[in-house]
Amino acid sequence: MVLVFGLFINVQNFGIDQSYVQRYMTARSDADACRSVWWGALLYVPISALLFFIGTALFAFYSSQPDLLPADVVKDDAVFPHFIATQLPVGMTGLLIAAVLAAGMSSVDSSLNCSATLIFCDIYKRFLRPQAGERESMRVLYATTLIWGGLGTATAVVATRFTSALDAWWKIAGVSSGGMLGLFLLGIISRKANNVGAVCGTIVAVLSIAWTTLSQYGFWPDELSGLKSSLNGFLTTVLGTLSLFLVGLLVSWLLPRRSTKPKE
Repeated sequence: MVLVFGLFINVQNFGIDQSYVQRYMTARSDADACRSVWWGALLYVPISALLFFIGTALFAFYSSQPDLLPADVVKDDAVFPHFIATQLPVGMTGLLIAAVLAAGMSSVDSSLNCSATLIFCDIYKRFLRPQAGERESMRVLYATTLIWGGLGTATAVVATRFTSALDAWWKIAGVSSGGMLGLFLLGIISRKANNVGAVCGTIVAVLSIAWTTLSQYGFWPDELSGLKSSLNGFLTTVLGTLSLFLVGLLVSWLLPRRSTKPKE
């Protein structure tokens, strides 16, 4: 399960994640973009190993000295911050906290800008005000950025109640973006893909994701307990991606798009 989930979530990151895509778009050429992908993929292994080593070292440290870990630090996500605050030298603590804040600010700033730009270009300027001027456009971007920032802050407050924020994020990402990866793969792999196939695949993917999500969080009705999903929540991304891709491929093959070329 971990292998399959890891494969799909990383394809999702490199294929449709805006923080990755915007780096491809700023590359000087296709060759540079491909080179950045390979560097990212190759560096992912040693960086992940380093992060796993930190977790293993923390486990060994507090297992050998359990009295150093207060009883109120019960969340796994809280162990590393507690170690930084209590065990590192004062100067090192400040540098590490500054680095974490800088990385977080960069990521948040990028995400807010991307989200605001997408709302403005794909919805406001396309459907509401195609003739919007520069001043109006900037006001919309500022307002949208503020709204997304408020939603993100509210989400962060709610996330403090989770046992593990990382696990919660992976599950939310599986619900919100599982279908997007299937749509991306359908378009990039199949030349026969068409709008009808994409729409049918999207509908099936949404139903599949809703099925696994409702089953997992206890919203499934007792009368239909025999149809309840027994899949792990991390497989939501896998199910949504495969259902959209396969259904879209099948429908596109059965209902090919008509040629728009005029007959001679």
